[in-house]
Amino acid sequence: MPRAYDARAGETPIFDALLKARARYGGNKEVLEDQDRKPLTYTGLVRAAFVLGRKIARLTDPKERIGVLLPSSMGVVVTFYGLHAFGRVPVMLNFTSGLRNLRTACKAAGVKRIVTARRFIENARLEDVVDTLESLAEIIWLDDLRASVGTEDKLFGLAAGLFPKRFRVEASPDDVGVVLFTSGSFGAPKGVVLTQRNLVANVEQVAAHIDLDPNWVLFNPLPTFHSFGVTGGILLPLLTGMKSFMYPSPLHTKQIPPLIREAKASILLATDTFVNQYARVAEPGDFDSLEFVVCGAEKVRAETVELFAREYKGVPVLEGYGATEAAPVIAVNQPHDNHPGTVGKMLPGMETRLDKVEGINVGGRLFVRGPNVMAGYLREDGSGEIEPPADGWHDTGDVVEFDENGCVKILGRVKRFAKIGGEMVSLTAVENIAEAVWPESRHAVVSIPDAKKGERLILFTDRRDADVAAMAAWARSHGAPELAVPKKIVKLPEVPVLGTGKTDYVAIQKMAATQAAA
Repeated sequence: MPRAYDARAGETPIFDALLKARARYGGNKEVLEDQDRKPLTYTGLVRAAFVLGRKIARLTDPKERIGVLLPSSMGVVVTFYGLHAFGRVPVMLNFTSGLRNLRTACKAAGVKRIVTARRFIENARLEDVVDTLESLAEIIWLDDLRASVGTEDKLFGLAAGLFPKRFRVEASPDDVGVVLFTSGSFGAPKGVVLTQRNLVANVEQVAAHIDLDPNWVLFNPLPTFHSFGVTGGILLPLLTGMKSFMYPSPLHTKQIPPLIREAKASILLATDTFVNQYARVAEPGDFDSLEFVVCGAEKVRAETVELFAREYKGVPVLEGYGATEAAPVIAVNQPHDNHPGTVGKMLPGMETRLDKVEGINVGGRLFVRGPNVMAGYLREDGSGEIEPPADGWHDTGDVVEFDENGCVKILGRVKRFAKIGGEMVSLTAVENIAEAVWPESRHAVVSIPDAKKGERLILFTDRRDADVAAMAAWARSHGAPELAVPKKIVKLPEVPVLGTGKTDYVAIQKMAATQAAA
């Protein structure tokens, strides 16, 4: 059984929460590893964070917001905790978002210095990005800091590891824990300020929702510029006694399944897109150690659930739901109570509100409030000011309903409804039709203005033989309205996705506009 929910857990700042976990599970317990296969114990992580954190602190100011441009690795975890040990604020920068969004992010967060590593920049071919960012911020190279570690630093690390509360900067639960940026799936990314309370509380909420074994290993290939990667990949395992195995990119489809086997991973954290790809190339035995898979950030396809049930001894695929603004987990299915097609039940400690949406007869617009809901959005003007959610309620922008089991069913985003001939049509529902007809392919539906009917639908798909007739036949046989069948299909080699695996609707909408103009 999961542990009882403790509403007071969020009162512990992030670094102190790590120290509490060390005291509970033992300083010699291995809790962090990456592809270099040199694991760290709790005490090793604490010492490394103090040594690196002091190096960075000498180059920065108290409470300064420091850009972090690093992949999922032990290095980013040590950097994250090192910044917290000395009262600095990590600003996780999305290196896949393009120069324009990176510049906007640095301006909004007031970033004057960025921590990165040469090996990563070279491997990811980001030299041009760094060259441009150097005009906005000073680059702090981890390579140089590591090379400068001497005997005095090591002695400091030993002392700080023994008496951490004497050396770390005291923090408040209401201090900023991290600055993240929304994915930009539907528009420009927004700067989200999450407090230390938000992050630690969300870990406690998940631990009270799902029974987690401290002996488990969590495999995280998701980027830490994504809230799922920060909370799920770093904080959740380390604060609950599990080992976190960090991998730098979810795109390495062939390398990841055998590494899951080698790491003896119990939980795989990813998105449906990547999990489906791993399942298709995995060899027998690669997933034998898995207890379950957790997918977020996008809808889980029925085909993915069925693939694991058929090929991998019924390993459950748990769909969850969250938002960067909620640190991020809002709801998630449970291994013993999994309801595919929903995102499971709400986490403990959360309040919900459904507001009626004009023209949509089922469900309502979901608002959430709880200890994990953000301090607010950063203003883009670089003032550093935060715009908090009204009365603590975050507008998810999603239309949802609760089923008879109390599970949340996502009907679509408010922005992703089209008005066709006076009727509201969910673009997500249209994508579901395409998925039902061609389950092994990826699909995205957008709408464009139409002089006669208000809007019309375009389906973008990687299915080469997709045609309107097949979708229309499925719709007729299943009672779906004719309006939900796109009259135009655009076939692509690949449907554009973001670095997180989410569909890139901004890029697709631009393609649709080009099609319309043509």
